Amino acid sequence: MFLKLSGLSPERLVRHRMEQHVMPDINLNDWAGVILCGSPFDSLIPEQHKTDVQKRIESEISDLLDVLVAEDFPFLGVCYGVGTLLAHQGGVLSNKYQEEISAPTIYLTEEGQNDPITKGLPSQFQAYVGHKEACEVMPEHAVLLGTGEKCPVQLFKVKNNLYGTQFHPELDWPALHMRITEYADVGYYAPGEQQRIIDQNKAADVSHSHRIIPNFVEMFA
Repeated sequence: MFLKLSGLSPERLVRHRMEQHVMPDINLNDWAGVILCGSPFDSLIPEQHKTDVQKRIESEISDLLDVLVAEDFPFLGVCYGVGTLLAHQGGVLSNKYQEEISAPTIYLTEEGQNDPITKGLPSQFQAYVGHKEACEVMPEHAVLLGTGEKCPVQLFKVKNNLYGTQFHPELDWPALHMRITEYADVGYYAPGEQQRIIDQNKAADVSHSHRIIPNFVEMFA
């Protein structure tokens, strides 16, 4: 979906599976931006229960963010990516504002309505969510761009070019349906709730949320 929505050719959107390979050396002069999306990991599990792979990835991402933030380099953190940016910048991640798989309304703040990342979006729109971890306390220097009734931090910015989005701007219904079935046993919903969640989400219009990705590409690529 990132490739489809970005409008980029496959050779211009390079995918790296961090759980499969060590992060290569990155020369920022060779890249226009970094998108960090989902993962199989929960950031809040105790350190002693994290696998060696998770510890390696968290260390690599932290080192990368040291450079990206210092350079104000274009970054879009989605799902797992939002938590990594928050933690790196001194925010607090917790399970206080977890949301079941759903399509809540996202409300843009005044700053959000005037930010180029939301170009073409209405002030209110639906987007798919489904997460066990979310921002409880934003970094003091971050700017809130989008909020929701159950999860108050849905979209934010650090400096001028680093963004985090709690909702999923990349998901359409076929992609979400696949996740609902694939993630049946990992705690996103209770046993026996699958059909209810499918019925509640299949008709949601989340098309406006998809503007985030092409906007990011338009801004920086």
